[in-house]
Amino acid sequence: MMTGANVATVVVMLLVGYSDRINPADHPLVSTVGMAFPILLLINMGFLLFWLIFKWTRAWVPVVGYVLAYIPISIYMPLNVGSSPPDDAIKLVSYNVCSYGGNYRYDDGFETVRDYLIDEQADIVCLQEDNDSWRRNCFKQYEERGLQYNDTVVLSHNAQSFNCLGIHTKYPIIHRERIVYPTVSNGSAAWWLQVGSDTLIVVNNHFESCHLNQEDRRQYRQILKGEMDSDSVRAESQLLMVKLAEANAKRSKQIDAVCDYVSQYLGRYPVIVCGDFNDNPISYSRHQMSKVLHDCFVETGRGIGLSYNQKAFSFRIDHIFCSSDMTPYQCHIDTKIDASDHNPIVCWLKIGGK
Repeated sequence: MMTGANVATVVVMLLVGYSDRINPADHPLVSTVGMAFPILLLINMGFLLFWLIFKWTRAWVPVVGYVLAYIPISIYMPLNVGSSPPDDAIKLVSYNVCSYGGNYRYDDGFETVRDYLIDEQADIVCLQEDNDSWRRNCFKQYEERGLQYNDTVVLSHNAQSFNCLGIHTKYPIIHRERIVYPTVSNGSAAWWLQVGSDTLIVVNNHFESCHLNQEDRRQYRQILKGEMDSDSVRAESQLLMVKLAEANAKRSKQIDAVCDYVSQYLGRYPVIVCGDFNDNPISYSRHQMSKVLHDCFVETGRGIGLSYNQKAFSFRIDHIFCSSDMTPYQCHIDTKIDASDHNPIVCWLKIGGK
């Protein structure tokens, strides 16, 4: 019975690990199972410990499971050996700043984020929810501190939502384009930058969120803690799954639109795609983008890298990708600032083929 249960766990782990190949537009509910991948890894680890203690000859079952799941495991938690970036590498920071709200910890949220970004001495800063740029004198503040070129795109400004994308950089901005796809309050934009003699395309994204309100999050935490009866768990779980599935289906079209846009310029210009994907590593969003570009965290990062820092919802949902004519170094999630519900993702990139 235990062997059968372990084999069943391995099978489910593999199905979930490779579920990122499924388009959410075709199978919305199935596309949500990637969030369960770390749980299955832990269950399989429990079986491995059980066999090592009580019947070590059966330990091959969970070990084979991990070997077969090597690809999704290396995506979810890569273990790369770090290498120092060259002096001429570009440092990029992508950060959802939560409208400079300070994550309920800081009254001076804008100043806290600004000072962090300046201290990082980044060459390119891509911000999501860069919502104060249009009404504060923040462009001037960034400019005075070394980020001379600044721009913000308003994605939505109505009674229901207000959302912006921003870029703050040391390089001249040549051109800007909004990438068109179906959305109400999210969006993507491409900035063309003059980097020495090269033209670099930087695509900043804030893809469809899961639209979970505070009550949804509270109910989810209660489910995890076992503080809800079985009937309520079933009803709330179905509601959460439906919301996640609907968001995944919308996001898949947005991802495809950005992939199509990027594909036009591959081989002609170096390209960076970054931002808040609102999706975990085992997802159609990340997989589809990785078919066009290189995932900088998977290739140079180390560990799980939790970029969304809210309890019970911790996942790596912020990503950086680059074209093959760029080389990434030391992509990581920076946890030393807590002024947003996201942690920044940081990477060095050198223009030049692998």
